[in-house]
Amino acid sequence: MNSVEGLVTQIQGLSSTASDVLMLQNLLKQANDSLHAESTRLLPFLDQLDPSKHSLGYLYFLEACTAGPITKEQASSYVLIIARFLSSCVSEQIRLASHKFISVCKRFKDQLVLLGEPLRGVALMLTAIRKFQSLTEHLTALHPEFLLLCLLAKSYKTGHSVLEEDIFEVDQPKDLFLYCYYGGMICIGQKHFQKALELLHNVVTAPMFAVNAIAVEAYKKYILVSLILHGQFSTSLPKYSSSAAQRNLRSLCQDNNLGLVKQVVSSLYKQNIQRLTQTYLTLSLQDIASTVQLSSVREAEMHVLQMIQDVEIYATINQKDGMVRFLEDPEQYKTIEMIERIDSSIQRLMILSKKITLTDPSYLSKGCRERQKFDFDDYDSVPQRFNV
Repeated sequence: MNSVEGLVTQIQGLSSTASDVLMLQNLLKQANDSLHAESTRLLPFLDQLDPSKHSLGYLYFLEACTAGPITKEQASSYVLIIARFLSSCVSEQIRLASHKFISVCKRFKDQLVLLGEPLRGVALMLTAIRKFQSLTEHLTALHPEFLLLCLLAKSYKTGHSVLEEDIFEVDQPKDLFLYCYYGGMICIGQKHFQKALELLHNVVTAPMFAVNAIAVEAYKKYILVSLILHGQFSTSLPKYSSSAAQRNLRSLCQDNNLGLVKQVVSSLYKQNIQRLTQTYLTLSLQDIASTVQLSSVREAEMHVLQMIQDVEIYATINQKDGMVRFLEDPEQYKTIEMIERIDSSIQRLMILSKKITLTDPSYLSKGCRERQKFDFDDYDSVPQRFNV
């Protein structure tokens, strides 16, 4: 154990300056196999290290400690240790061992799932992402882990805060697939179906040489969310989708997602009510119930009230005679809030434009040539009816 004790001493002495930390990094790389060989005996040495000062060394020891199988009883202790490390560690040091940091964070998630306490890890995993990221536009391997914890904990609002950030850098394709899939699920949980559809569309149309399980599950939900949002969906994928997706996705999607299917049924009633607003200025609740095929006037009233509350239609209900009056959208697009939203969209487009100008010109020219092969109709084909 003298070598491990000596390594602890070196960690304590070489964690102050940037040059010392780089020297320590080389020493830790050389000692990595030894640390894993002694993994079952390393835990007491963590008490001699301060995660806020000795982040790199602490990370090497912690990664080795958690590398083997961990029981539910051990998980309770390790969760506290990793939580303390994630709260205190220094970004500049943990980025020098990015693969180990990712491994520790993933094991942290696994241990929380094993304990059935995903909510404990939501805020800490977000902290880990912020420390690991160099820029907010960078999609890391920790993003899917964070979103999965949010899903399991039903902490949709926290997960959605990350989904609002624009992504321009991706390390691994699988990270993007899982980020968009879990993100779509979170948006479904919040009933933000337009954003959910965009994220699921990214999975389904992403480049792939062979169809993967993530794309299959995303396509199932893509169909159902399309029905919820539009009452219909396209039977064919856009031509910019991979050939593997176009050939195989529909044949692999044979089952349904019960929770989403129930929402589809409810959304079809809403779609039919929305169509009535395009034809009538006033209509009785009885007529709405019979036209939309609802079982009672009360049920029709509840649907209309819910749609008014969700700003899906603009209407008033006269309780005396049961008449519904449909109104025009009151938005005049001149409020401060609307101007701020438009300005925000313009700023995002300007940033995207700058990113494109920095892209390899040969790649852009190739993309333009490929796009000329398609008509605009290929990108916005007329959706076909789908019977549930």
